[in-house]
Amino acid sequence: MTIFNHEIAQLTIPTPFAVGDVHVYVLRGECITLVDTGPKTKEAWEEVQRQLSEIGLAADDIDQIVLTHHHPDHAGLIEKFPKAEIIGSRQGERFLVRNDDFFTLHDAFYNEFFRSMGLPDSYLVLIEKMKEPLLTLGNRGLDRAVSEGDVLKGLPKWKIIETPGHSQGHISLYRENDGLLIGGDVLLAKVSSNPLIEPPFTSFEKRPFPQLQYNESLKRLQKMKLSAVLPGHGSLVTDVVSLISHRLKKQHERAMYVKGLILLKELTAFDICRQLFPSVYRRQLGLTLSETMGQIDYLMAIGEIETVDRRGDAYLYRALTKMKEPVNEPQIGR
Repeated sequence: MTIFNHEIAQLTIPTPFAVGDVHVYVLRGECITLVDTGPKTKEAWEEVQRQLSEIGLAADDIDQIVLTHHHPDHAGLIEKFPKAEIIGSRQGERFLVRNDDFFTLHDAFYNEFFRSMGLPDSYLVLIEKMKEPLLTLGNRGLDRAVSEGDVLKGLPKWKIIETPGHSQGHISLYRENDGLLIGGDVLLAKVSSNPLIEPPFTSFEKRPFPQLQYNESLKRLQKMKLSAVLPGHGSLVTDVVSLISHRLKKQHERAMYVKGLILLKELTAFDICRQLFPSVYRRQLGLTLSETMGQIDYLMAIGEIETVDRRGDAYLYRALTKMKEPVNEPQIGR
């Protein structure tokens, strides 16, 4: 645990996920606020209670919980705080309540999307496997939905800013007077956050483009006067401008490497994924497909590639211009 001052304490909670420990934050004001909760595990709950007690608090003292986003490592313990008001983005609530309509749309979207990427039918079992992390989420909806510019009850200096990309509905908390940002997973010191492909909100909408959203969120943060980002994982980020420049540069380089692959041959997204992640794509198919599609979306947006005739249900991609200089194979995820 790290106590930054009398108003902010950082609790570090273990998770069963590859990302490692997650940070949640206690904000003291007229209302006692917890930002994120940790995952739905016995070990995590014991640690939350123990670390709260070290600063003189118990679970029943928490007045409100703000969820930066709906992922299981951040929102798993919401049912353990029955007296607290649950606050977050309406866009993420569907993952918290997970009703029949959600699962119907979830399955239909990924079935069509994975086929459009060129996955063989044998890989479509991934759709069921993708639901497993949802079991480590609490099952409780929002009491209050917030959006850009909203101010937290009892904490008038903190306001909500929308920072989508890593997830739909990702939000951060910003305190303008000292430039602090509680950022969830929007900016991490050691690794780049993976913009994850999620279903649209209805079957009539186009899917989101998380890599493009994420880049815009980073560019927005880069223009703000931020003294530090208190992250969901890892160490405090103080070199915000230079780190964001590094992240955007590396993402562009990854995309141009993908373009280089497409220059050699028209490819499906799954073809590209297997070349980018030859040793891990089977074990981490959801993550690697999201990474791959993010680079394709980016290249499409800046006019470097286009779709051509389909190979069955799958889109093929073709490069539009030649490379000005060779691009080395990137270090994915840095």
